[in-house]
Amino acid sequence: MFFNTIALTTALLAGSSMAEIIWDGRFTETSAAEIGKWSWENQVGAYQYYIHGSGATTDYINISPDYVNPADKSSSDGARITVDGTSSWNGQTMMRTELIPSTKAAINKGKKFYHFSLKRAAENAPDATAEHQVAFFESHFTELKYGVDGSDGKLQWMTDGKSQFDMDFDADVWHNVAYGIDFDAKTVEFYHSTGADEQGL
Repeated sequence: MFFNTIALTTALLAGSSMAEIIWDGRFTETSAAEIGKWSWENQVGAYQYYIHGSGATTDYINISPDYVNPADKSSSDGARITVDGTSSWNGQTMMRTELIPSTKAAINKGKKFYHFSLKRAAENAPDATAEHQVAFFESHFTELKYGVDGSDGKLQWMTDGKSQFDMDFDADVWHNVAYGIDFDAKTVEFYHSTGADEQGL
């Protein structure tokens, strides 16, 4: 089982029309080797990287211009995230490769917008009979999921475990997503487009 060629070209914006970036997860100056240096004792770079299998960082995370959304003119690189049979973390049966924002910024207060783009490849496509938690918060109050639940090959946006919106998850189609989260009001807005199209609510 591989989840191959998912570009997490990401940024986190404060909630205003001229928002400042308060956490920048774009891979413009990041390498898999740098991500692999992160530890609780050495919290460097934009991402926490501790939930993964026993292999080398490059077994699970690869950074390259080949993995960036061509419509994203602000990023030079994207990341290919791989989940395979070695991706067991702490002996769990669920296979996991996770990148988590590493920041002291207040990314869970007020109104914030989480932006990211992703696609899947035709080769080593995700198995629709297995559950894939693609972009989520630990509490799963909002997330993108794929597979296992009768969604017929759709990528689903879910809140509190209920499907709110689904989209075809065809190979080599870029999905541009933003979560507009008001942590005070406990609401989530979902923005989506494909390719170079503008995002809509």
